[in-house]
Amino acid sequence: MLNRLLSHDLPRSRWLAVALLLIAAALFLAPFLFHGAKALNVAAKVLVFILLVASYDLLLGYAGIVSFAHTMFFGIGAYGVAIACSRAGSGVGWGDVALGLGGALLLSLLLSLLIGLFSLRVKAIFFAMITLAVASAFQTLASQLSELTGGEDGLSYKVPALLSPSFEPFGVPVFGLMIDGKVIAYYGLSVVVALGFLALLRVVNSPFGRVLQAIRENDFRAEAIGYRVVVWRTLANVLAAAVATVAGALLALWLRYTGPDTTLSFEVMLDILLIVVIGGMGTLYGAVLGAALFVLAQNYLQDLLALGARALEGVPLLSALVSPDRWLFWLGLGFVLCVYHFPSGVVGRLRASPGRRATPE
Repeated sequence: MLNRLLSHDLPRSRWLAVALLLIAAALFLAPFLFHGAKALNVAAKVLVFILLVASYDLLLGYAGIVSFAHTMFFGIGAYGVAIACSRAGSGVGWGDVALGLGGALLLSLLLSLLIGLFSLRVKAIFFAMITLAVASAFQTLASQLSELTGGEDGLSYKVPALLSPSFEPFGVPVFGLMIDGKVIAYYGLSVVVALGFLALLRVVNSPFGRVLQAIRENDFRAEAIGYRVVVWRTLANVLAAAVATVAGALLALWLRYTGPDTTLSFEVMLDILLIVVIGGMGTLYGAVLGAALFVLAQNYLQDLLALGARALEGVPLLSALVSPDRWLFWLGLGFVLCVYHFPSGVVGRLRASPGRRATPE
């Protein structure tokens, strides 16, 4: 049953399986285990980035396409829901959310189709530059259309009553936790991310995914045996864009705010690239491990450094070195060490470790 659910793509490593189970359990029980708004926001961000990075790995890891426009589709999904909900005012319903998501998906599918058909004919580096230009133009456009998008300030809006923090269906705590709309939104987010991840896992292990991997390895040979490389890469681009759009819509519903910095900035694109490299390209499980490690470091590294600075108070050089203000230095150093010791990503290293399960012939 589990083998079929994971599309016959098991972790193939005891340590990797343990790590994935721990992450899944922590995310599922996060509202009960970690009280406080910050912990729940971090868990929700991990979930969104799992889906977003997995969709990007479909492009980079499986199809060999380097694109810098992925955040554009992420932003389209977020802005689609944001604009629809803000126009609905206080009476936001699920119809408004569906309208916003549907419009965002149509726009993303159209743009990804056009980008794929007209740009994927060029070499990889030129395609990357084209997507970077398109993403930058879209970010500028979103910032300037202030009447529609809120400009640099973004949009704040209400969500359906079921997802509102004021909605409390039981009125009494359940296992010590007061169930409200925020908790319901978190578990709704978890279900959508899990279904999306399993769907992507099925895609990459289908004949479609095998063709993408063949094109990645040798596009000339794939073309020679009859596969239209541009068509297959365009289909991968469209599918990845659709999943990224859904991830953006999920983030918009969770935050109840959408702005250029949260979805369209190049920093988000860099985060995606870092997570793919940390987790491992060409394996969707890398999105899970990479997103968990990166988002946790991004949100809690300063707190750990503050504890270290207090413990080393009075030691001039060391206390200054572990200052919370230098958290970006330590984050960058950790990334360099990760790339040096795990050139194939954490998942690749775990699968090559002695604890790897033997694969039956």
